[in-house]
Amino acid sequence: MSDDVPDRRPDHLHCARALVDGRIRSDVLVALGDGVVTALATGRRPDDVPPGTVRVTGVALPGLVNAHSHAFHRLLRGRTQRVDDRSSRVADVGATFWGWREQMYAVAARLDPAALEEVATATFGEMAMAGITCVGEFHYLHHRPDGAPYADPNAMGAALERAAARAGIRLTLLDTLYLTGEVGAGLDDPRLDPVQRRFSDGTAAAWVDRTAPLRDTPTCRHGAAIHSVRAVPPAAMAVVAATARERGWVVHAHVAEHQGERDQSTTRFGHSPVQVLGRAGAIDESFTAVHAVWLDDDDVATLAAAGATVCACPTTERDLADGVVDGAALAAAGVQLALGSDQHAMVDLFEEARALDLDQRLVTGRRGLHAPEALLTMATTGGARSLGWPELGAIRVGAPADLAVVGTGSVRLAGTAPDDLAAALVYAATAADVTHTMVAGRWIVADGRHLDLDVPAALADVATGATA
Repeated sequence: MSDDVPDRRPDHLHCARALVDGRIRSDVLVALGDGVVTALATGRRPDDVPPGTVRVTGVALPGLVNAHSHAFHRLLRGRTQRVDDRSSRVADVGATFWGWREQMYAVAARLDPAALEEVATATFGEMAMAGITCVGEFHYLHHRPDGAPYADPNAMGAALERAAARAGIRLTLLDTLYLTGEVGAGLDDPRLDPVQRRFSDGTAAAWVDRTAPLRDTPTCRHGAAIHSVRAVPPAAMAVVAATARERGWVVHAHVAEHQGERDQSTTRFGHSPVQVLGRAGAIDESFTAVHAVWLDDDDVATLAAAGATVCACPTTERDLADGVVDGAALAAAGVQLALGSDQHAMVDLFEEARALDLDQRLVTGRRGLHAPEALLTMATTGGARSLGWPELGAIRVGAPADLAVVGTGSVRLAGTAPDDLAAALVYAATAADVTHTMVAGRWIVADGRHLDLDVPAALADVATGATA
């Protein structure tokens, strides 16, 4: 493909290799129209293609799907790794998730709709360059810093929708209910830190009213999120679950990210976080448990029986010392798996995929817990299902024409035999190997650069603003 990509909306692609029906196949001709795949043929010789066909070297994958994101956390990259007395105002927590959270809250306190739009645009642009064509934004930064609503009570969510549109990727905006600061706190004494006041709508009923006007668009869908058992009492969980079901929304929740969260839930409610959510009616086939590190066999069985999904975010879980998701046990039980970059310690779904397997190898002493093709499915089909875009995640006739093209000429992939490409993509490729990204039949990244944004400059600008 030429450096200037003269045709942003080609009619035909000839892919040297493409992931089709779970296998990497050679010489794949893809016809495009109205943003979808209209025809598909494998084994088509390069000299037997329609005039004007664009040749795609490397490997064409379905667009990658990032099922869990907090866009503004991108501002923390590299700034939370030093663990010393400056990391926390509370003794002995600087080296834990809680010390990291204080630094995150300091960033959250400074954002308004304009600033959030800029950081999210840059972050979503980075995702596009990494081959990500759809993201689930777990959004709880709703109101002014003092908790008062903006004139448009959904101004912050609207900023995220504009950001995704500017970056050219699809979005599921997971509007999050956040009411309390501790497990077991009540609405009469929510125990919110000052910065948490902007997360809260006060009651579940107020959340229902605020989110009622939200409407889907061709590139943005909406879903609900229950922040966690720490932040949402069981009765309010039930309201979110019922409302989401009425609206046809997916439901996500942070679940059992820390051992302490599980212990507190069991002490306060007599049940694990999974069982609390289940008793509230939140767990069904549209539910995604994010993290789900500290589960027992009953929790796994509950998620499997409901047809639910677990979204693992290994680069965040290891950065925050949360633990290792037992993806092998979940997959064996029939739980669907998806992947997310969460706090964006890096934006690289190949790393998330291999980390899910490799981190477990360290814990179990066993190799080969997941097939490479299964890990690629988590980064595509699994995420699409989780975010309420079941038509995404595959290259097939009738599916949206969302693609991520991985070049095979880098030092990481050069010399890979065709039969080993799936494994090489998962265990050796990085986001830097993505050369082109297409959304709805339109190139948004070509030859490693975003065609509508100067992403490195945008990231530098928002990072400078965050420390000003």
